[in-house]
Amino acid sequence: MAAYDEVRVLDVHHWNESLFSFKTGRLPSLRFRNGHFVMIGLEVDGKPLVRAYSIASPNYAEHLEFLSIKVPDGPLTSRLQHVRAGDPLLIGHKSVGTLVIDDLRPGQRLFLFATGTGLAPYMAIIQDPETYERFESVVLIHGVRLVSELAYSSFIREVLPGHELIGEMVSRQLVYYPTVTREAFLHTGRLTTAIQSGQLFRDLGQPPLNAETDRAMICGSPAMLKETSAMLDALGLAISPKAGEQGDYVIERAFVER
Repeated sequence: MAAYDEVRVLDVHHWNESLFSFKTGRLPSLRFRNGHFVMIGLEVDGKPLVRAYSIASPNYAEHLEFLSIKVPDGPLTSRLQHVRAGDPLLIGHKSVGTLVIDDLRPGQRLFLFATGTGLAPYMAIIQDPETYERFESVVLIHGVRLVSELAYSSFIREVLPGHELIGEMVSRQLVYYPTVTREAFLHTGRLTTAIQSGQLFRDLGQPPLNAETDRAMICGSPAMLKETSAMLDALGLAISPKAGEQGDYVIERAFVER
């Protein structure tokens, strides 16, 4: 287990029968940029069983937080979904990732496109003061199937605006747009359809995407990522070529290229 540290689970929250989040302790030696992911897992038969998980907590927090689906026959999630406070968990020593604002060119609006658990890295990014210092407006779009899958919705709407460090910036600059595909809700339909039809911008009372002023991040299902990337390409936004090089939008390359 030399490549992993053992921490303890602090808290577990089950959003519904297929989605849960959990908090763990954090060793001071783990440093990361908001948007990074880390390998986490459990010891099974004396060996580490790990997967990559985006860190949902900001890098100044004393704990780590993760968002996960429940896969009944998944090698890791079939076990991970049953962890409780006090249980041991393995955390990798190194965080990595290309879903970071460092790799975005300067701009005015930042769009965060997410489906499902793709929300996780954005939870860290919208709690980062630097995000609001670099962009005038931050628009978080989260597409899910069911209302119960809108993880952190109350936190984003009700708690974050009162945050002692970034509350004023959140209240002034963060726009949250949840949309649901399989149930009645304030906003319904696929995230990509809302963008293509212009409904997203009509609902927000904002102008459409502009390659000159807008920057974006994409995190979600492979199909959504491919479709959204194609839309941004067609509008003239250029993807960050690789880690450490700036572009108009970024994706998590590790999840795409595996």
